[in-house]
Amino acid sequence: MMRAVTLTIRPRRDDDLTALGRALVEQQSASGYPHREPLPMPAEEFIARPGSLAAWTAEVDGEPVGHIAVLPVSADGREPELARLWSAGHGLPAERLGEVGVYFTASHVRGTGVGSALLRTALADLADRGLAPCLDVVPTGAAVEVYRRAGWIEVG
Repeated sequence: MMRAVTLTIRPRRDDDLTALGRALVEQQSASGYPHREPLPMPAEEFIARPGSLAAWTAEVDGEPVGHIAVLPVSADGREPELARLWSAGHGLPAERLGEVGVYFTASHVRGTGVGSALLRTALADLADRGLAPCLDVVPTGAAVEVYRRAGWIEVG
């Protein structure tokens, strides 16, 4: 018999960053995310992005186990080529787009719906802001197939 768990998605707090940093480091060997070697350290700086529009923590029974953020897209920002591709894909200027990023879950909660709940939260926020959603996904591994099956379209 399985024990019932309580999943909460809430705005990220600064006091979540240590636990989220541990979860990010722990899951990297299995997921390959983030696709950086070495992992940016401290991991907390990778998670807490300046300029994020919003960020959420997934908690299971009070333990931070996942994260997602909504980031602005700008044609002259940090990734102008991505902004160009996303703008062409949506037929919208970069300022009408929002990036889903810094998205991960701890390995022990994979397959439990935590990641889906985080993504739904970010997509609802983007819709409320009137922004079209975009993702930057390395085209290898399982993540790209998950997004394709969910209806996301590759633009580059």
